[in-house]
Amino acid sequence: MTETELKIRAKKFAHDCVKLALLLPKSKLGLHIQGQLIRCSTSVAANYRAGCVAQSKKSFVAKLSIVIEEVDESNFWLEFIKDEKLLELNIISPLLNESAELTSIFIASRKTAQLSIKS
Repeated sequence: MTETELKIRAKKFAHDCVKLALLLPKSKLGLHIQGQLIRCSTSVAANYRAGCVAQSKKSFVAKLSIVIEEVDESNFWLEFIKDEKLLELNIISPLLNESAELTSIFIASRKTAQLSIKS
């Protein structure tokens, strides 16, 4: 997957999470999760973009570490929505799968970048 393709995929993940978040009930819990999910999912895309223009490999690795934390947090909130049965599973499942795939991709990318620093 190219850098451009991953930027697009991360941005789509953010858009899809925002759309899902806006479907949450307007209860205290729903609004809390809405804000959390919007923040962390949009942070995935924003920090990946920032990492792509990093001035050094170490800076890129640091940004990828933030991206990994944010995509994992997104996964947490999606699981929480599922556990609390706030939305139908068929709405949540694709994003749970995507967050897991993105986590794997970003971890692999960070490992590769770390190896190139040590070389």
